[in-house]
Amino acid sequence: MLLNKVFLFHGQTKEWVHQHGNNLVIRFLCNDPTHLIDHFFIRCEPDNEDRIIKCETIELDFWSEIGAIYQAVIPLSEHIDTTFYVIKCLMKKSQLWLSAGGYSNRIPGRERHFKFNAKHQPPKWVKQQIFYQIFPDRFCQGNADIAVKTDEYLYRGGEHAIIAKEWGSPVASAGHKSTGASEFYGGDLQGIQNKLGYLQELGISALYLNPIFTSPSNHKYDTTDYLNIDPHFGNNADFAKLTDAIHQQGMKIMLDAVFNHTSCEHPWFGRYQHFKDSAYQNPTSPYRDFYTFLGEGNNEQDYYFAWKGIENLPKLNFLNKNVQNYFYKAESSVLKYWLKPPYNIDGWRFDVIHMLGERTHAYNNAHYVKAFRESAKAVNSDAYIVGEHFYEATQWLQGDQEDGAMNYYGFAHPVRAFFAGLDIAYHSIEIDAQTFDNWLTESRAKIPWLNQLAQLNQLDSHDTSRFINQLGGDLNRLKAASMMLFSYPGTPCLYYGTEVALQGGNDPDNRRCFPWGDLDKNSDIFTFYQRLINLRKSRIELQQGSYHTLYAQDRNFVFARFEQGKTSIYAINLGQKSVSFTFERFELMTNALSFSGFDNHSEDWHLEAQQQLSFTLPAECALLLASEEG
Repeated sequence: MLLNKVFLFHGQTKEWVHQHGNNLVIRFLCNDPTHLIDHFFIRCEPDNEDRIIKCETIELDFWSEIGAIYQAVIPLSEHIDTTFYVIKCLMKKSQLWLSAGGYSNRIPGRERHFKFNAKHQPPKWVKQQIFYQIFPDRFCQGNADIAVKTDEYLYRGGEHAIIAKEWGSPVASAGHKSTGASEFYGGDLQGIQNKLGYLQELGISALYLNPIFTSPSNHKYDTTDYLNIDPHFGNNADFAKLTDAIHQQGMKIMLDAVFNHTSCEHPWFGRYQHFKDSAYQNPTSPYRDFYTFLGEGNNEQDYYFAWKGIENLPKLNFLNKNVQNYFYKAESSVLKYWLKPPYNIDGWRFDVIHMLGERTHAYNNAHYVKAFRESAKAVNSDAYIVGEHFYEATQWLQGDQEDGAMNYYGFAHPVRAFFAGLDIAYHSIEIDAQTFDNWLTESRAKIPWLNQLAQLNQLDSHDTSRFINQLGGDLNRLKAASMMLFSYPGTPCLYYGTEVALQGGNDPDNRRCFPWGDLDKNSDIFTFYQRLINLRKSRIELQQGSYHTLYAQDRNFVFARFEQGKTSIYAINLGQKSVSFTFERFELMTNALSFSGFDNHSEDWHLEAQQQLSFTLPAECALLLASEEG
């Protein structure tokens, strides 16, 4: 923050905050050439009571060359997992406070305070990854013999036809009577395994697979058997081979957990296929209480409770002990089964996890999310727990529930608004860089920093239109937004095909087949992503470094990431005129005197008189700079 020639910075990484026994050691930098500040304190609430601790100056590596370093030791909160703190500065007649939400002239609200959860922290490996999301039916076919055949079975009682389609042929249009969920292209697990070399060449280090368990649809969010791979994708042995191959190449894999609801064709429910003891037409069924039946209604919505009223997705009742045991409590539970050998998956992404609970709606939701976490961590303490939340996920991201979320609210939505001029509902919206920065800052400030680093950041997914379509096909803006994706705090995830600018509108058109026949690994867009991924993997500050907004006005936005004396700078000018920037050395947090540019910016930038960095951005242009040390 730069205010009246005072610069305060607290980075939240280990350089700036670390645990020492039952205390936290807090450090921050102050560049105050005119000595406006007289006293520095850390305010905390170790027992829900205000405590003000005076700071002292220390020497700290090269940081002391660019400003005074202040330090205080505060007690960890013992009554709660998270310790809240904020920096307080006294001037002659006023105050200056620094929090995760920025600066203010009074004490900020607690939701903006810096947060450190000493008990629950995400796996350290997550922030180092480049995730790649795969919709299995559309990625690659490896075994045509197991592919779905036209009219092979009935789907939803024959309401929708089962259609086998030629790879790459157009996807069905959306609509109530669409065959979008019941048309199949033949992608499978063997196809994924066949393309591991391709993914590694691209630079991918972790896979997130949409559901792969037995299900009648192509998307598999209507599960009928959680303990077996869908036979049109392969079998359990095939999946064990795939995970082994993934791990042998040093990669990770995360699966999709759909625990909120099952298919109405699950044997427990049996709406169309009347299995023995299935609940749909049997009030005395042992599975009846697995769901919530509402009485003798005139239609299905009145008869049983379904996710968002969608009849083929009856909602599970987690108040039932057998449901609890099956999904997470028992040693043989679904959650534990796939974390154990021979599969050894590395994480779970939980579908609509915020809606899960007892009976109808999301009663007692936090209890079950915590229980999922505890169950998974009991098998593998390094398991990555991710929740799907299309909106704000703050309450699930305090450390004791999820490690991270699919970061729609804190990344995808503001990026869509700023770059594409669209909101979550695809309505037009126009925001300037200051609003953009405020949105991003707000979402970062509300959660512990380590959870921010574990957020799964995406431009698009299987539930949104492709970002290239949101941009009207503008490849330059796609590149600019992608440069931000790989620079911003959180773990980047590419939706399959982004690296070849695969297009697609809203579901189901966003799930087109990967165009293997047209793949050109020498194309400008593919090599762009290769270089961008390599940059992210080679720069520690982009993986785990502190964050600081350098500039946010009009349609121009600049931020920096710092770690261990290394600095990277992302800048975007979405305006119609070129813009020049100048930043002081102390804002850049490095003793490097030159920066190199990524991609088409091959020139080097040098600090003028070893104190200032200046550069000019043309209209509609992004820049990514990295400090050159030594």
